[in-house]
Amino acid sequence: MNNNWKKKIITFLVSQGITLLGSSIVQLAIIWHVTLQTSSGFWVTVLTLCSFIPQMIISIFSGVWADRHDRKRLIIISDTFIAAATLILALYLSKVTNTKMDLIAITVVSLIRSIGSGIQSPAVNAVIPQLVPKESLLRFNGINGSIQSAIQFMAPTIAGVILSFGTIYEILFIDVITAIVGITLFSTIKVTPLIHEERGGEASFFGDMKEGFSYVFQNPQISGLFARYGLYVFLSVPSGFLATLFIERTYGDSYFYLTANEIIGFGGMFLGGLVLSLLKGFENRRKTFSLGLAGYGLFSVALGFTTHFWQYGILMFCVCLCIPIIQSSMMTHLQENVEVNMQGRVFSLLNTIFSGVMPLGMALFGPLSDRIPIYVLIIVSGVLIILLGVIYFMSGVQEKIRI
Repeated sequence: MNNNWKKKIITFLVSQGITLLGSSIVQLAIIWHVTLQTSSGFWVTVLTLCSFIPQMIISIFSGVWADRHDRKRLIIISDTFIAAATLILALYLSKVTNTKMDLIAITVVSLIRSIGSGIQSPAVNAVIPQLVPKESLLRFNGINGSIQSAIQFMAPTIAGVILSFGTIYEILFIDVITAIVGITLFSTIKVTPLIHEERGGEASFFGDMKEGFSYVFQNPQISGLFARYGLYVFLSVPSGFLATLFIERTYGDSYFYLTANEIIGFGGMFLGGLVLSLLKGFENRRKTFSLGLAGYGLFSVALGFTTHFWQYGILMFCVCLCIPIIQSSMMTHLQENVEVNMQGRVFSLLNTIFSGVMPLGMALFGPLSDRIPIYVLIIVSGVLIILLGVIYFMSGVQEKIRI
């Protein structure tokens, strides 16, 4: 790998950050628009399902595409696909005033955008190790995490300001513009396509898919990491996705608290990614991952005992500080240990786990929160996450002793 790799990876991360900014602004604007137009739990639920379920399903297949085809081309095509659907929706909404038809159109385009994201995500994660030397992967995954957190930090403010002075269809054009800028930047980078053995047809496609599943489940290190990450996502629902409900019930119905919570959360994630990129974590990725889990669980337990919002804010910042440590160490471990021609399929399965497990956690903890105090759910799930981290770390120690 030549010395030009830093310029390539920075350009790549900036290009993806620009497209993510547009997508995040539009996604928030769509959710807020539907919420304010309908005040309907049904429509918000439909929109949420359309944003997650298609991505989960298509991810099963998109990993094979990322390993079979030119990953750069795949990312550009999926970005273009999302931008084109958003442009059509913007033009449609500028002409139609029927609220019901608006909602149907928004739901259909949300489904299409979810499919595009499901195709794009495995390819993006698989391109990074093609551009970055192995020893620098954790650092640049941390930088990528910080960029994403900074964008998610800015997106609500930008969306709110634009919606205050404009319309929903005007804000949709932002995604189109950022997609054009991001694609143009990414087009300047040379990403060498992988050399594949010529295979075609439906049988070999499903054979490749089966090979990807077998690769994960027959490798104890990778399957064990997947299982623990899935459990973490499931158990993080009370402290993460039920946080707004916890705030409303504990500290009162205030937009200030909800806005502060968003800023605190993304601020913690930004700093966590930045620190990880500077310190580079432990050389042992298992140790870094386990430390992140234990820290997340410990701060979550303390979070459940808070009685004042300032206490909650400090501890939520610490909880979110641990998220990039968990995600970046896991991603780096996979990028370092999974064969290059298998990474698309492995990352697509990871994406499927996240897209599937999170709604399952909501399906369990959401109804439970109406029967059991949320602070109890946060404390119990936090203890379980601590145990998850400790057990994973100890299993690595035992493996070394046996060796």
